[in-house]
Amino acid sequence: MTQNDPRTRRCIVTREVLPEAELIRFAVDPDGVVVPDLSAKLPGRGMWVTASRAAIEMAAARGHFSRAAKSAVKAPENLADLVETGLLARLKQTLGLAARAGDLVTGYDKVREAIRAAQVAVLVEARDGAADGREKVFALAHGLGQKVTVLGCLAGEELDLALGRPNVIHAAVRAGPLAEKLGLDLGRLGGFRPLTPQGWRLPGASGTGPADELQSGVA
Repeated sequence: MTQNDPRTRRCIVTREVLPEAELIRFAVDPDGVVVPDLSAKLPGRGMWVTASRAAIEMAAARGHFSRAAKSAVKAPENLADLVETGLLARLKQTLGLAARAGDLVTGYDKVREAIRAAQVAVLVEARDGAADGREKVFALAHGLGQKVTVLGCLAGEELDLALGRPNVIHAAVRAGPLAEKLGLDLGRLGGFRPLTPQGWRLPGASGTGPADELQSGVA
């Protein structure tokens, strides 16, 4: 990927050129306050920062936004928290859209059927769900050689509200545009909070990357 690629931007903190999918855009509101622009649609000069809490906190604390804007602007101390909250809201919204579009299935048996049909792009497991069922779902995907992203940072109650369905423990998003949108926000959210709780066993896991994944292979 080159610097001339329109899908890349330079982080105002690290000066590294990265794909937009790995960055957060910020804009300045009429009061001169820096605000997150997670959809990258607000007017004015955009300022791009690597999608991580550390990078955003450094940008706010060390005057990077004022230098990038070429004027004195105010960066809230809780700017990284605002980004994390916004990404989480977008993630829940996308899950709801997938449910309404028929691109999401829920329930242990239906999720396993979708895995066997090689339809799953994102596995969603309630943070407070039982380990036994969760690990069987992971083992099935891994054993069939499927590489899927795992989302496990939402509690069952949060999933219920996002999906408009009761008692959601296991869910899966089928491959498609909504899964791609979800993957984008998951990758960015991973810079602010773990996407799966510590102690979860993911067969062939890729480690501490921007998103937790089950790698292809035999369990």
